[in-house]
Amino acid sequence: MALPPLVLLRVLLLFLLLRPRAAWAQAATLHERDASALRDIRAGLRDLPGSRFFDSWDDTRSPCAYAGVVCTLDEDDPASGELRVSVLTLGTGLADSPGLAGTLPASLASLVALTDLVLYPGRVAGAIPDDIGSGLRRLRLLSLSGNQFTGPVPESLAGLPDLHTLDLGNNHLEGAIPTGLLLPSSPSLKVLILANNGGLSGEIPAQFSSSQLFHVDLSRNAITGILPPLPATIRYFSVAANAMQGSIDGVFGDVSAPADLAFLDLSMNNFSGSIPPDVFALPSASSLLLSRNNFTGPLTVPAEPAAPAPWSVVDVSHNGISGEIPEALAAAGSLYVNNNRMSGEVPPDVASSVFAGRMTTFYAQHNFLTGFPAPPLPLPDSAALCLSYNCMELPSASAADGCPTIGGPLEARPADQCRSTEDGSSGGDG
Repeated sequence: MALPPLVLLRVLLLFLLLRPRAAWAQAATLHERDASALRDIRAGLRDLPGSRFFDSWDDTRSPCAYAGVVCTLDEDDPASGELRVSVLTLGTGLADSPGLAGTLPASLASLVALTDLVLYPGRVAGAIPDDIGSGLRRLRLLSLSGNQFTGPVPESLAGLPDLHTLDLGNNHLEGAIPTGLLLPSSPSLKVLILANNGGLSGEIPAQFSSSQLFHVDLSRNAITGILPPLPATIRYFSVAANAMQGSIDGVFGDVSAPADLAFLDLSMNNFSGSIPPDVFALPSASSLLLSRNNFTGPLTVPAEPAAPAPWSVVDVSHNGISGEIPEALAAAGSLYVNNNRMSGEVPPDVASSVFAGRMTTFYAQHNFLTGFPAPPLPLPDSAALCLSYNCMELPSASAADGCPTIGGPLEARPADQCRSTEDGSSGGDG
């Protein structure tokens, strides 16, 4: 059956449009420098048992047909008709793939047209090439996470004009974090992930406050110093499990407060002083994690939190916080105030939230609390409630059933540690 005239016309037009492009693609060749770099990459890396990523990297096909390689016309010399590698993805990223092993060659930096470089988790080791940023000036995405890289974060990565995302997390990097990655001199950088390296050190510079970053994860390293005010653009920030110290007053409450900050993790550091009310007034906050520091004094929480929805989790456990539990914290989905020096009765709104199923976890063990106004309702099966080792008799067995398996004594605190004063403070061991 003959094609309708309109359909035939469209087919002919499509053929005419695609023919020059197909002829160009067939005739174009990869720049020799890029071809050489790909050969070096193939020589330096290998599939781990169970991975078959490099099966297509053979001499029977064009390097631009290799798995993970995308080529485009050379923008610096289009008349040459040569191709350059613009995207390089090493590994499949599939859950059942063990990834790659080996080392990255220094010639990687000669792929000057590269905009995206992704190495999926595996066992690639050695140092990240020092001049990677000097050669790859067009990089927008660099992800080498989940491997075994050692040595420093290359200084050449700071200040790249187009770099949006840098993820070097879950390696074994050490040394000072290049200051330029945290400064306004890297204006395009929005996502910086250096978590779980263990050995990255130095301080966060004061100018960090003026950067344009919106996702920063520096957790589980060896960063020291005080925390400067956060950028107004920040949405996710974690420095958990470092060695930072000092007060966090003024970090959140100035005129450029981070209105979009949803996730904050300052846990497992040496921060001290009181937790400022500004933390609980962040309008978009969902997770506030401040446990295992040296915070003291009472908690001051706005009566009507600014967040449009309740916090998913508030964790201020394992500090030296005193005073009563603020009633406004009843808005949290999970609340951890355990292992502090808090006193007085648990607010009725908090207890009601637990028994109504709105708060799924309430840990308040190891304090000096004197009462828990349990509503005449059964505790939901989904709720975890722990009130052990306080200055009160547990209202029911369920008040200890939800305690963590490794959480210390499950009975009431000894009476000699529970002396109350008129202002509600408690003495004894916390």
